[in-house]
Amino acid sequence: MDILEIFKKITKIPHCSKNTEKLKRFILDFAKKYGFNYEVDRANNILCYKSKRFLSFQAHYDMVCVGKAPEIKILEKDGFLYAKDSSLGADNGIGVAIMLHLISKGVEAEYLFTNDEEIGLIGAKNLDLNLKSQYMVNLDSEESGAIFIGCAGGIDIKAFKTPKTFKPRYKNFYEVSISNLPGGHSGVDIDKNIPNAIKELVFYLYDKDLELVSLKGGERINSIPSSAKAIVNADSLEEKNFKVKKVKEFDYVIDRSYIDLLVAFANGVRAYDNELSLPLDSINLALVDIDRDKVSIELSARSMKQENLNRLVIETKAFFKPFGFDIKTDSFYPPWEPKIGELAKKVQKLFKQENMDANFKAIHAGLESAIISQKFPNIQIVSIGPDIYNPHSTRERVKIDSIYKIANIVKSISIVV
Repeated sequence: MDILEIFKKITKIPHCSKNTEKLKRFILDFAKKYGFNYEVDRANNILCYKSKRFLSFQAHYDMVCVGKAPEIKILEKDGFLYAKDSSLGADNGIGVAIMLHLISKGVEAEYLFTNDEEIGLIGAKNLDLNLKSQYMVNLDSEESGAIFIGCAGGIDIKAFKTPKTFKPRYKNFYEVSISNLPGGHSGVDIDKNIPNAIKELVFYLYDKDLELVSLKGGERINSIPSSAKAIVNADSLEEKNFKVKKVKEFDYVIDRSYIDLLVAFANGVRAYDNELSLPLDSINLALVDIDRDKVSIELSARSMKQENLNRLVIETKAFFKPFGFDIKTDSFYPPWEPKIGELAKKVQKLFKQENMDANFKAIHAGLESAIISQKFPNIQIVSIGPDIYNPHSTRERVKIDSIYKIANIVKSISIVV
């Protein structure tokens, strides 16, 4: 079956993170149809194979659902695939489609489909399948001219407390909102100067004479927020670059110091790695939920070095604790230390045979390769993929010709390795 035909079928099957059962069933039926054995572990990771198990291909089969997803309507324009008003799921649906295409052609290898990657690499962390391969090609990268041999580690940080409430000072209450900002991936897009909706909103509110009633912003822990909304108490408030409307009265307000706190928090790139030409450390102000019952602030920290990641956590704790916040961390995944091995060199030669220049790179995002390499330290791993832009957003798109270029290289790897 053609790769794009398979991918389009995948987009018709709901597979948001935590809701992947239907796509899991599709993959199992597909493997069975073409005579492949399969195993499934308790995390719903899937391993398909016949007899030759020297090489493994790996992709995750969940997606970040933004906008109207999982209802995905594919559009094609200027050599790209898009989705109308939703994320596309090219991350990592294209990798899944390439692997299923190889299965349909009877190409023998281990095919590892991991689950719930987008919500903390859950599948990889709980992987309980017996891989026998010496080499693995991860298909979750988003730049066709690169061979990725390293990635950032990450951890989610949550600061939370119960707020105090006060009587309103002013007569009027207003809802202030911002929406439809570009959004993007909180790792690979963190250095692209994409505005963070939460930061934009609190900067707007900062110098106003008002009190806070509630504030909510962000969509996903691993996305740059594209929308945010606050309800405030003020004498008057003008509409200027933000949507402002009067709302019903409330019998309480919350200390406006939370606005000041969010303004003061240093969001974005914290340090840059000139050797790798990408961020070294970063932190994304991802989700805020403030009302009379709770204050919850969630952040996604990333670093190419474990010691720096540890320091980011300490710095964040030190920032929030003096204000009475409790802190908890979740969804840790380790960095994948860059290393050019035998497999990486072979793959680079195959790129050259396709008349493609490919440099060795690392990525400021989590790849399951980091976790799998710890579980199976004797497996050499590289990560490649087509050109995918603005994943985790409604602007996600994939360059069609790059899909077939990468697929040709993947086929060659199955022959050469």
